[in-house]
Amino acid sequence: MSERLVLITGGAGFIGSHVAATLAADRSIAVAVCDRFGEASLGKWRNLAKHPIADFVAPDQLDGWLAGRGRDVEAIVHMGAISSTTEPDAERIVATNFRLSRDIFDWCAREGRRFIYASSAATYGIGEHGFNDDCDVEALAALRPLNAYGWSKAQFDLYAVRRASAGAAPPQWAGLKFFNVYGPNEGHKGEMRSLVAKIWPTVAAGGAVNLFRSYRPEIADGGQQRDFIAAADAADVASWLFRTPEVSGIFNVGTGSARSFADLAGAVFAAAERPTQILYTEMPKALRGQYQYFTEARMERLRAAGYTKSFATLETGVADYVRGFLSADDPYR
Repeated sequence: MSERLVLITGGAGFIGSHVAATLAADRSIAVAVCDRFGEASLGKWRNLAKHPIADFVAPDQLDGWLAGRGRDVEAIVHMGAISSTTEPDAERIVATNFRLSRDIFDWCAREGRRFIYASSAATYGIGEHGFNDDCDVEALAALRPLNAYGWSKAQFDLYAVRRASAGAAPPQWAGLKFFNVYGPNEGHKGEMRSLVAKIWPTVAAGGAVNLFRSYRPEIADGGQQRDFIAAADAADVASWLFRTPEVSGIFNVGTGSARSFADLAGAVFAAAERPTQILYTEMPKALRGQYQYFTEARMERLRAAGYTKSFATLETGVADYVRGFLSADDPYR
């Protein structure tokens, strides 16, 4: 049986490398990765070191690669993006998160290839319209993201839905609104790492961790909530969509259960078998007016589409990450 070729953009990154690992575990699938690796000392290449990769493509060579190998590609899983919510260069964000995504979407539509891509829960802004992954133009157009990253993702979601409504979409297209993902292979992300990774060195050293104070009287310090999902679970949803070509649309990827930052920190301390020590610090004034106090994915649409696997609880997922990776000699999946 011939191999099925899948191209993963951003495949050496955080979530992308988990998707690559999940798909490459099936020896009938050949995984090609389009990404930038940077300095070897930064270790991004290690995100893929344990998995067979059929080909590597530099982003500026993607057009040429598709011209030569595109006939063999069954699907493109587009995880590549400027993912920093604090990126100051809006033109760079638009070029990567919208125009590149549009061009790949259109190529897949022309060539009859399937297309799965990373959207983001950042598209929901402060959540004033809820966290329903409605896949229609009116609902998507009503969202008000808080930063250029979320705005760029929201604009591409709208583009995809409009093209699909016009009958000009790939044979399968699916956008994944990832909520707060944590897990191995995020070391290269710097300040954009999950809170688990950020506080681990302090917890391991026996220190107290700092969380932001709450500026809402009804919410306790540390009571701000997010939908935290393990990276392996997030990647499994993408893998399931690849294996379920009849499903298209935009879907939330979270657990459906919001937990507090205090809960998250407590799970890290518990995994390290240390007493919980949390200090609360002032939030920068620039963040206070645009800070999300609550996110929770509505998961009914993904479940209705046929995804049945359960997600790791916060305590289980954090314990697996801490004990299996962060505290291990080899922290890579």
